[in-house]
Amino acid sequence: MQTLPATPPVPLSAAGRIAHDVGLAGLLGGSLFGRLALHPSVTEISDPRERGKVVNAAWRRYGTVNSLSLAAVLAGWAGARAGEAGDRRLTPAGRRLARAKDVLVGCVALTGAAGAVQGMRFARAAPHGAVPLRDGDHAAPEATRNQKSAKRSLNALGAASLAGELALVAVHAASTREEARRAASRGRLLPGAGRVLPGAGRA
Repeated sequence: MQTLPATPPVPLSAAGRIAHDVGLAGLLGGSLFGRLALHPSVTEISDPRERGKVVNAAWRRYGTVNSLSLAAVLAGWAGARAGEAGDRRLTPAGRRLARAKDVLVGCVALTGAAGAVQGMRFARAAPHGAVPLRDGDHAAPEATRNQKSAKRSLNALGAASLAGELALVAVHAASTREEARRAASRGRLLPGAGRVLPGAGRA
């Protein structure tokens, strides 16, 4: 009977899962808060340059959280793929989900890194980050052409990053469900026997 590779130590595996899930929450939570709360709210500030200053300062502060969150997602998923989420340990459906997650983690990493670089460039387009803004998503009419262009590219990267994070959460949830289904199915079998435990399958 074919044996599966040994699973990693439970505490190490649990730590990787916690880091991954907390990191993913940090990324998605920050993106949603920025787009749905921070960016619309800065219209309460009357001075367009002060809007830019506040938005850029807020994202600069959250940049540390984003960086740590992205590192946690990458490290957690890399550890899982080297252990319990390796292809040899997964069902065909689980392998498809894991490979989709590979792609999405890569996309989130790329768009997140590119967005961080572009965000720093945009903040430096005016002293103290005071780029004139109509709201958190749009440059004000008095902004320079370069500032408007930088803001558009930053918005595009932010939208791509948010879409990737949402897709990653969805695939992660599907993977967790598939793993639970597989564990429940395996739990009905006697170890090394292939016989159903008495009472298994009863409601």
